[in-house]
Amino acid sequence: MSWGTELWDQFDNLEKHTQWGIDILEKYIKFVKERTEIELSYAKQLRNLSKKYQPKKNSKEEEEYRYTACKAFLSTLNEMNDYAGQHEVISENMTSQITVELARYVQELKQERKSHFHDGRKAQQHIETCWKQLESSKRRFERDCKEADRAQQYFEKMDADINVTKADVEKARQQAQIRHQMAEDSKADYSSILQKFNHEQREYYYSHIPTIFQKIQEMEERRIVRMGESMKTYAEADRQVVPIIGKCLDGIVKAAESIDQKNDSQLVIEAYKSGFEPPGDIEFEDYTQPMKRTISENSLSNSRGEGKAELKFGGKSKGKLWPFIKKNKPPPPPPASASPSAVPNGPQSPKQQKEPLSHRFNEFMTSKPKIHCFRSLKRGGAAPEDFSNLPPEQRRKKLQQKVDELNKDIQKEMDQRDAITKMKDVYLKNPQMGDPASLDHKLTEVSQNIEKLRLEAQKFEAWLAEVEGRLPARSEQARRQSGMYDGQTAPPVNNCAQDRESSPDGSYTEEQSQESEVKVLATDFDDEFDDEEPLPAIGTCKALYTFDGQNEGTISVVEGETLYVIEEDKGDGWTRIRRSEDEEGYVPTSYVEVYLDKNAKGAKTYI
Repeated sequence: MSWGTELWDQFDNLEKHTQWGIDILEKYIKFVKERTEIELSYAKQLRNLSKKYQPKKNSKEEEEYRYTACKAFLSTLNEMNDYAGQHEVISENMTSQITVELARYVQELKQERKSHFHDGRKAQQHIETCWKQLESSKRRFERDCKEADRAQQYFEKMDADINVTKADVEKARQQAQIRHQMAEDSKADYSSILQKFNHEQREYYYSHIPTIFQKIQEMEERRIVRMGESMKTYAEADRQVVPIIGKCLDGIVKAAESIDQKNDSQLVIEAYKSGFEPPGDIEFEDYTQPMKRTISENSLSNSRGEGKAELKFGGKSKGKLWPFIKKNKPPPPPPASASPSAVPNGPQSPKQQKEPLSHRFNEFMTSKPKIHCFRSLKRGGAAPEDFSNLPPEQRRKKLQQKVDELNKDIQKEMDQRDAITKMKDVYLKNPQMGDPASLDHKLTEVSQNIEKLRLEAQKFEAWLAEVEGRLPARSEQARRQSGMYDGQTAPPVNNCAQDRESSPDGSYTEEQSQESEVKVLATDFDDEFDDEEPLPAIGTCKALYTFDGQNEGTISVVEGETLYVIEEDKGDGWTRIRRSEDEEGYVPTSYVEVYLDKNAKGAKTYI
């Protein structure tokens, strides 16, 4: 089966067919190209979808992804991101292995087709030229033969006419001979050209055209094979990513199977557990006995046994004075000093009339527990640094989180210090690479940062240990001092809660269990008794300028004077210093140069 023998006379149809084959191939290339665009668009949309539902950093959504269901959803989003990547791989493979290759092949195919049909047209033109020569020699032979016949007839006529001279007869005879010779020459030429044409025609139909058509047939068959191979590649491009896509889907299934409803329920407990005990039974209020009525108005529930304290709610006090006074920092920020008359043994103002007990109970059940310690009050109501405004369990979690963050920061700074140290060693061995002294400032700065972070971590670890019960909640001295303000009949814990039930502005700010009240109050008492427990020195400082402390809580210093640092700057621009046992106060941080003692106990004070 050969186009050269079977289709020897279908040159034009073969030309149209091969052009159609190239058009089909280009159409397939366009199809694959559009498929790759769809894959890219699909992958892009999948990535955007996955990104859209990813949790935002430093947001509430990020905290929600602690739950296993949310983690599974996050894993699904990540797997979908990988799934989108596989569709991008499909697009890349189809583009490189099909679209680009076929586009180059089409250009080569067009050049080859053009060359083959150029040879075919050349052979056609040659045979047509030979045919024209044959027709021309044939017409010339025919014309010469007719001329020779006419010349012969004219000679015979002249020779038969008696009136014609002999010369005219001889002339007619010579002319007839010439015409006969020309006819013989044309005949010979026609015969020669005919033989040549027949040879060329045989070569054309049995050699040239079959050869050219065979090449065209092979070209067309290669095109068909190449198109089939491209279709296989098209399928393989999909099949290659099927295992990875299967793994992505398996990952989604595995994430779904990892969902643990019990664990999520436990996380809810950890997230919202306050650590408080439910309120006890409400004691019956017998209004027939005025004495008992008075007692019930003063507390929600009395002690049920000796040494056991119950949660109680005191009434609002408008003019109650806080019994603990601490030296206040001068502005800025403005000092939040308590009333000068608020002394430890000062009398308390009369209580206002109590609200109904049912209203108190409803308020307790619906409101969130709050603890506003002296520290937060002194700072103007901001959230305290030790998270003492949170319930015990939540406070422990926050402190643990803060400790972990500080440890990570310390590790990061230590890694940076090690890197700088190594670089300095390299500079020492190879001075041409850099000056080792140029790294001293950076090394000192990093070391100071590490020391600050360690002190900060120690502070939060101490608070965490206190919350977890590893440290005593309150000292004996603080317990004795707090006992000065206890009532004569109520247990010490109840009186402690009573002293804290009203803020300086008269608003009710605290609803806590006895355990939380004791711990938080003890911590605040330890911080607030400046006169009884002097803060330890955490370093020294040198006065850079003279400062005339005229405001309450400040201390005057002279340029060049050396003093003890007992409290670092907390971000408000003031540092607390001590000159002697009884002379201490605040100075602007910019007026002194501080040298912290990293080995001192209690390197930082907490306010």
